[in-house]
Amino acid sequence: MENIQRLMSKLNKDQIEPVLDTEGAVLVIAGAGSGKTSVLTTRIAHLIVDKCVSPENILAITFTNKAANEMKERLMKIVGNVAGMWVCTIHSMCVKILRSAISLIGYDKNFTIYDETDKEKALKRVFEDLAIKDDKLLKTAKNIISNAKNDCLSPEEWKKENLEFNLCEQIFAVYSAYENYLKSNNALDFDDLLCKTYELFVRCPEIADYYADKFKYIHIDEFQDTNKVQYLIAQRLSLKHGNIFVVGDEDQSIYSWRGAKVENILNFDDVYRGAKIYKLERNYRSTKKILELANVIIDNNKMRRGKKLWTDNDEGVRVETFVGNDENNEAQYVAIQIKNLMQRSDMKYSDFAVFMRINALSRAFEQEFTKYGIPYKIYGGFRFFERKEVKDLLSYVKVVINPKDDESFIRAVSTPKRGIGDKTIAELREFAVGRKCGMYECLDDIDEAGFSSAVVRKLTIFKLMLDEFKETAQRENSVFLLKKIIETTSFNDMFAEKTEENRSRLMNINELLNVAELFHKDNEGANVSDFVNSVTLSSDTDEITDGDFVTVATIHAVKGLEFPCVFVSGLDESILPVASREADEIEEERRLMYVAVTRAKQRLYLTRAISRYLYGQRSFMTPSRFLKEGQSVLGGKTPTFGDNNGVRGEKKSYSVDIDDNSTTSSHGYSSNYAKSMLNRSMPKVNENRANSGEYAIGIKVAHKKFGIGTVVGIKGSGDNLIADVAFKGIGIKSLSVKYAPMEIVK
Repeated sequence: MENIQRLMSKLNKDQIEPVLDTEGAVLVIAGAGSGKTSVLTTRIAHLIVDKCVSPENILAITFTNKAANEMKERLMKIVGNVAGMWVCTIHSMCVKILRSAISLIGYDKNFTIYDETDKEKALKRVFEDLAIKDDKLLKTAKNIISNAKNDCLSPEEWKKENLEFNLCEQIFAVYSAYENYLKSNNALDFDDLLCKTYELFVRCPEIADYYADKFKYIHIDEFQDTNKVQYLIAQRLSLKHGNIFVVGDEDQSIYSWRGAKVENILNFDDVYRGAKIYKLERNYRSTKKILELANVIIDNNKMRRGKKLWTDNDEGVRVETFVGNDENNEAQYVAIQIKNLMQRSDMKYSDFAVFMRINALSRAFEQEFTKYGIPYKIYGGFRFFERKEVKDLLSYVKVVINPKDDESFIRAVSTPKRGIGDKTIAELREFAVGRKCGMYECLDDIDEAGFSSAVVRKLTIFKLMLDEFKETAQRENSVFLLKKIIETTSFNDMFAEKTEENRSRLMNINELLNVAELFHKDNEGANVSDFVNSVTLSSDTDEITDGDFVTVATIHAVKGLEFPCVFVSGLDESILPVASREADEIEEERRLMYVAVTRAKQRLYLTRAISRYLYGQRSFMTPSRFLKEGQSVLGGKTPTFGDNNGVRGEKKSYSVDIDDNSTTSSHGYSSNYAKSMLNRSMPKVNENRANSGEYAIGIKVAHKKFGIGTVVGIKGSGDNLIADVAFKGIGIKSLSVKYAPMEIVK
């Protein structure tokens, strides 16, 4: 175990003060990279070691499962055994509470948790039952219901507050039917995990009192991202002892679309009278130049307490900006920068990250990184556990845990195909509704459903199979159960044809088995239900794993992470910031920009494009206002192609001075292009590669990814030489001769 005094000695004065302030309400405004995790873990260690508080009386709520696991590991190194202490996300905490007491409000403890895909399917089922055919209304209803639950409003309460809304009656009908459907399936959606916990506290105050007494010291990280119901739960839990310690940064509040309210942190001391407030402004992550840009941008926001990040780190290299001719040129610039930096330093692919406001921008980076042989992973889009084959396989597990879960039953009975069609499934569901039970449960009386003998036989065989899986789930762990399901159903035979897509699906199935194995290894004594909980409660950030690849992600997906070199792409109006006229929405977009900038440790690049192909058409783009706000740091006007915001003008090409962290661009501008006139030499990349002068129209080349191709066009010269290469079955690719993984075929 690490000595607590030695641990304290690693903190600065501003960090030590909140660590020692253990009684009452405490708010720590923790700037990006200011060591808030060290403050949280040291404070908890101080409570256990110096104040002799039992770990069972401590609650620590984190924003992600990954953060929770890291905190547990740190605490175990410091104080040893922390058994009994709750270190988890608020959703995981609520699941624990509900599993033990949800029967008091009319649910079974083996409830299924519906993710966003399941939720949408359930809503579609409700729309069918109500004979509503309006896809736009479905999306509207989904958002309204989520917001209502985050504000703790039942269908009746929501209706009462929205009588003047023209869709009030329809939304009320959908919301009511959706709640009934979830109840009949013994299922909760993500929002329910919170609002049902609060409902439990209100309807059964003895349960709330039990946990309020148990948790004598409450810690909440990322407090700026709490919504109303989370705030109310925290408030109720702290009612008895009053020791609530919250850490956050209003400048990093970026989840209003999930119901997060920045006012929770801004008004904390108004609600908790006498609360002590501390600020952590020293940054341990970034260079001075990066922080200078972050400070000057966020200073334009009004809804903030005010702080200024500072650091003893090096001055660092300047922040670079680049304007590409289009999205492919922008992505090509990033690819070449990565290649260049790796050639002249000891950086790895994992040191680089590309951030974007919307996932739609990732296509160009996928294309260019493939061309240049750069390994990458994309986050913030389609999550692993939302992939069809993964959900199909898990549906068997979910339905044997919760026999009332019709959505999982329908998915399981349909995959693999077993001659049970949509008509049969619809009739079976109707039969189950009439019997007021789940579709799996009603198979006991299938002879009374009026089906043909052939259908009865198929459904009976399916039921016997589920019964066998149910028995297995009670005896074995998830790995054994999943393997049994795969073998019994011949699940993998669906992907027998040797295609790239099937190969990927089989890899995903294998990865699910690996995930299950790792879960049970790390959670001794956990059962199948615990594994399903962990899967359902996983987040985007949890999927960001170690490995030597470039991270390509939405800004929302990488909050809390850091990288030596960051590229913030798509800095155009209507992208970052997204189109908006509301001041509070612009402030959140600015906070997104601030979060992106403060992920960078040593190098930061800001990129945009003159035109983009988005949403089915090509459009000219206008530079983001955030570039203008950062002009005093970035150094004058961001270069564009001519006047009028770069809408028209002559394309030019410049070599860029490598001593100031830039590289060559074939069709764009970099912010330090003027220095390139010094014509400093570029480092040699590959002594064995053919001289660029040997490239000519008609020659054959071999590319690591695309195979053999023919050069059909040449532009530029020297380090700027770009070859247009035609690859059979792929098309023409524009490749930098210097950096693309290709060789001339002799």
